[in-house]
Amino acid sequence: MRLSKFEPRTPLNAGERKTTSAMIASIAPEGVATRNAPFGHTLARLAHERPGIVGLTADLAKYTDLHVFAQEHPDRFYQMGMAEQVMISAAAGLAREGFTPFATTYAVFASRRAYDFICMAIAEEKLDVKIVCALPGLTTGYGPSHQATEDIAIFRGMPNLTIIDPCDALDIEQATEAIADHKGPVYMRLLRGKVPVVLDEYGYKFELGKAKMLREGADVLFISSGLLTMRTLEAARSLEADRVSCAVMHVPTIKPLDTAAILAAARKPGRLLVVAENHTIIGGLGEAVAGVLMREGVTPPFRQIALPDEFLDAGALPTLHDRYGISTAAIIERIKGWLG
Repeated sequence: MRLSKFEPRTPLNAGERKTTSAMIASIAPEGVATRNAPFGHTLARLAHERPGIVGLTADLAKYTDLHVFAQEHPDRFYQMGMAEQVMISAAAGLAREGFTPFATTYAVFASRRAYDFICMAIAEEKLDVKIVCALPGLTTGYGPSHQATEDIAIFRGMPNLTIIDPCDALDIEQATEAIADHKGPVYMRLLRGKVPVVLDEYGYKFELGKAKMLREGADVLFISSGLLTMRTLEAARSLEADRVSCAVMHVPTIKPLDTAAILAAARKPGRLLVVAENHTIIGGLGEAVAGVLMREGVTPPFRQIALPDEFLDAGALPTLHDRYGISTAAIIERIKGWLG
């Protein structure tokens, strides 16, 4: 295991119970249904139907939900140890032999440590490797060593690489099937453990490369991905009480971006356009959307909700989400301020 025990910066008061930890993986609001390990269970099921699927991990099977696959398909599971570059190279070799490798690690280790191997061994050759990574953005409290706040920025410039940022368990299950069908390299951010189910009530279906309008609204248009789609939906429901009508467009595929859907939504007059993402404000979905709008001459009022361009603190996730402006309460406060 890579991680040492997290020690809080300030001691608890006498009799106070600590109810969350720095390494908390589930971001489910209280009372929301969850599904356990949606990626691992979906991949294990697909592997029964597709003998070419294999799983690799860099000493993190339990923490990327690949242990579910390993238990059902031990002969097709490869534990590569703490060697992400070796894992990526092995995945490339398996793809060349006709297999469909799913390689898992933490997002920081894939994007920072294994970048050149992904670029040269996989993306340049358009190999059929799926890189699925836990702890994207601010989904761990272990500080900069484990918070992949800039992974999308790092990967967006890589040719041939598809980038997926799913919202919930349903999105992960459907996206896993879709990328298994897709021929070519994919990077997918992963929420692991007990993952909330929120998109089922919107009749949602994942389609590779497609954005989905989940709800309409006249005052604000949220364009969001990943965890922040969950939060913008919560914010939109709450803002209704203040007579603020919010649309929410979920963009699970960051690259290739669904520019047609984004432009069509952005051209509707009278709405503040807010891009919300669990990623640094630099180089992610927000700047991708801004670039599309600028190139096409579409100029709605534009704002971003994202993580700051800095190394973030360690601590409990609820505290950090409030501090860095990606909690539901922080989003609501920001929207009210912008609307005056």
